[in-house]
Amino acid sequence: MSKKQNVTTTSTGAPINQKPLGTRIWNNRGYYLMFLPVLVFVIIIYYWPMLGVRYAFYQYKLKNITWVGLKNFETMFSKKEFWTAFTNTLQISITKLLITTFTSVLVSVFLNEMHNIFAKKSLQTIIYLPHFMSWAVVAAIFQLFLSTSSTGFVNETLKEWGLISKSIDFLHSQTLWRPIFYLINIWKETGWGTVIFLATLSGINPELYEAADIDGASRLQKIWYVTVPALMNTVIIVLILNLAKVLNLFESVFVLYNNRVFGVSDVISTYVYRQTFLTAIPDYGYTTAVGLFKSIVGCVLVLVCNWASKRIRGRGII
Repeated sequence: MSKKQNVTTTSTGAPINQKPLGTRIWNNRGYYLMFLPVLVFVIIIYYWPMLGVRYAFYQYKLKNITWVGLKNFETMFSKKEFWTAFTNTLQISITKLLITTFTSVLVSVFLNEMHNIFAKKSLQTIIYLPHFMSWAVVAAIFQLFLSTSSTGFVNETLKEWGLISKSIDFLHSQTLWRPIFYLINIWKETGWGTVIFLATLSGINPELYEAADIDGASRLQKIWYVTVPALMNTVIIVLILNLAKVLNLFESVFVLYNNRVFGVSDVISTYVYRQTFLTAIPDYGYTTAVGLFKSIVGCVLVLVCNWASKRIRGRGII
C-alpha cells in the first residue's frame, strides 16, 4: 500500500509550492529584478534617514557633535515655545478635523437630496476642484482676497457696505487667524471629504425611505431619522482614521502664518522648521529630539486608533 503524502493547500484547496526558497526566487527572478529599484528607493528615502535619530541624544552644532544623553528632551520639555506649539497642533488639528467632517456630512446630505442629476454633478465637480490646488496657490489667493490694500475684496466690500471704516488685517490678527484658517480648510477640503459619505448614502436601502413615506415622515424627518443614523458609523470611522494624523500639520499652516500670530498658529512641524532653518547656529540634536517626540506621540495615536477601529468595525487600520 502506497503512503499518502501530506500536501499543504490554501483555503481554496490549491496546493502550495514546496520548492526551496532559493529556487522560487530564481524562478521568479524577473519579478524580483523589477522590484529591486523600488526596494532601494524605499530604503534610501524612508529608512536610511532613520539612522539620524541618534542625534536626538547629541548636541549637534555646526561640526561639534557631543553626547548629551537626555538633555535635549529636558530642554524641550522646559521650553514654553515647545508646549505652545504642541498645544496649538492638537487644538488646530482636532478642531479642523471636526469642522471639516461636519461640513462634509452636511454637504453630502444636501447633494443626496438633489434630484436634478446635471445640477448635482456640476456642483460636485465645483466643490471638488479646490482639493487639487496646492496650498501655496490657495494661500496666495486668500492673501490677495483678504488683503488690506485696495485689491482686498473682503475689506473693500465691507467698507462699501459701511460695516467697517478701516481695513482688517485678517491673517495678522491673533483673534482672527484661526477662524480664517478653518474657513480656508472648509473651502479646500469639504468637497473631497464628501466622496466617502456620498458612497455611504448611495448604499442606504430605499425601502427605509419608502417605509418613512408610508408613516407620513416629512423630508427633514427622513433626513434626521434615516439618513443621519446611516451615516454615523462612517463618520466615526473617518474621525478615528484621521485622528491618527493630527500631528501631521505643516504645509497648510506654514503658507498662512507669520511672526505676529506665532502664539496661535505655531505647530510642532513649523516650530522644528524655525529652530532648524531660521536660527543663526541651529542645534540639530535638539530639533531631532523634537521630531522624535512627535513621531512617538504619532505612533501612540496610530496604535490607539487601530485599537478603536478594531472595536468599532472589526478590523484595524494597520
